[in-house]
Amino acid sequence: MRTSSVDQIIIETLSKEHAHLTSLQVFEEIRSQLPAVNLSTVYRALERLVKLGKVSISDMGTGSTVYELLADGLHHHLVCQKCGNVMTIGHEEVSRFFATIQQQTQFDIVTNHLILFGTCKACQAASELQKDKTTTDN
Repeated sequence: MRTSSVDQIIIETLSKEHAHLTSLQVFEEIRSQLPAVNLSTVYRALERLVKLGKVSISDMGTGSTVYELLADGLHHHLVCQKCGNVMTIGHEEVSRFFATIQQQTQFDIVTNHLILFGTCKACQAASELQKDKTTTDN
């Protein structure tokens, strides 16, 4: 099996899904197109695509490492710890933050991906609603 065909199918799968997929999910998706592919081949292809800067690898706080296509360039994520919603933010805002940190600390930042965990607007509103309900019930 040609390496380039596995890489291409992984890129197509990640592009089509527009999601963060685990290596097992990627494997299951591409197995329908390449029944002879094995999991270790998918692992190696994902590692290669990460090194080439075509795919990012992240820990979104779910306990599993996930992969995402970097077709639109570098971007970063905000992850809601309550509902698991993932929001994307552009690299421009984060690069300014990185530049400020580097200037203030003389620390050379080499990461290409930032993930911030917190609570999304919808969950904040639901929490406030629950708090208000609890207050009025007492």
